Amino acid sequence: MMEWESVIGLEIHAQLATKSKIFSGAATAYGAAPNTQACAIDLGLPGVLPVLNTDAVRMAAMFGLAVEATVAERSVFARKNYFYPDLPKGYQISQYELPVVHQGHLIIDLDDGTTKTIGITRAHLEEDAGKSLHEDFSGMTGIDLNRAGTPLLEIVSEPDLRSAKEAVAYMKKIHTLVRYLGICDGNMQEGSFRCDANVSVRPKGQERFGTRAEIKNLNSFRFVERAIEYEIERQIHLLEDGGTVVQETRLYDPDQGETRSMRSKEEANDYRYFPDPDLLPLSIDTAFIEAARQALPELPDAKRERFMGEYQLSAYDAALLTVSRDLADYFEATVAALGGEAKLCANWVMGDLSGFLNKESKDIGDSPVDPSQLAGLLRRIQDQTISGKIAKEVFEAMWQGAGDADAVIDQRGLRQITDSSAIEQIIDTVIETNPNQLAQYRSGKDKLFGFFVGQVMKASKGKANPQQVNELLLKKLAG
Repeated sequence: MMEWESVIGLEIHAQLATKSKIFSGAATAYGAAPNTQACAIDLGLPGVLPVLNTDAVRMAAMFGLAVEATVAERSVFARKNYFYPDLPKGYQISQYELPVVHQGHLIIDLDDGTTKTIGITRAHLEEDAGKSLHEDFSGMTGIDLNRAGTPLLEIVSEPDLRSAKEAVAYMKKIHTLVRYLGICDGNMQEGSFRCDANVSVRPKGQERFGTRAEIKNLNSFRFVERAIEYEIERQIHLLEDGGTVVQETRLYDPDQGETRSMRSKEEANDYRYFPDPDLLPLSIDTAFIEAARQALPELPDAKRERFMGEYQLSAYDAALLTVSRDLADYFEATVAALGGEAKLCANWVMGDLSGFLNKESKDIGDSPVDPSQLAGLLRRIQDQTISGKIAKEVFEAMWQGAGDADAVIDQRGLRQITDSSAIEQIIDTVIETNPNQLAQYRSGKDKLFGFFVGQVMKASKGKANPQQVNELLLKKLAG
């Protein structure tokens, strides 16, 4: 059997977080009633002229600087001509030959612990089209033009990806980056972050690329991975059966788990690109670029390295805590409020807190337990007011709005028993009521130690200090 190699490139569309559209003052808020956020410019009515949104340019420049790309001092907007019902002007304003950002790169982490550099060919500004609605129209299609004119940054990778997992790793890294920069909310369900995947295969060792198929509008990481894996297998089977791969655009059907042909793939000349006569070339001076540079936050990779150095966290912990800027900020605020103990804070942020957030589908910003409250709980673990097990009960009560840690502990009488004489009395009672287990333990069945620990903790209603229980129980059982 011939060995095959897949070649993958992604075109990621990130909706920029501007309050108005790229060429008009119409709002970009999600969820408005159909066609209530489309003005005369978005509709392409006669006599209207587009005016470029400066915020969109600033966000594009920030992205370019973050991926160490060149931010062009001069770029040009072009008209991409095609007919579709949700494109009222009959063309899309985009950038073609001279994009605002070009020649950058991003480093991704692979499953085997190594890293790989993925080239970024370009990132260009463009407007989004409207949306065709096929449900509830009795065989007809409705057109909602609210999205028409929404600013997009299309990020085009080099064909450097060699597997579906690499493609997902790259897409996740871009997703994290644009959210750190604050230029895109990354909401894939709302269409704010989606991608097209270009997939081809070739015999291993061959330099020439195979014929590619483009899979359109993938809006989840899971779909990206499944669609690419299916497409790779489809092309390999086709070639091994003596067929040829056709350059085309395909759609992924998540219900069937397969890609299906949509239309033959257009070439650039099919779109009849030409410079938009209504828009002057975009000129960006050095001062504008430097202002964008000054607005850059600490980037994910740099934050991860700092967490490992400053807080002595493992690479794994640091990676999880820096997956979002808000999560990293929450962690640091907790450490500051507690006055140290970064590992303890990390365990609770990644563990119980994240578990509750996931269970209720909340973002970290919506957590009912803020960093100072979590630090208050961890302080009570530190001073042995409560055990780690009781702390989980306290946290759940705090999550449900029962107050801060001290209030919950006092209301429920959860303070840990640290009086050695009180713990000894409980141990004596447990030993007296379990003579058979005591005899077996003393005859060599050491595993029964766990039984006695459990009985003591049960008798104390979980309040006895576990470390003291273990130490005192060992002495008592030894006779």
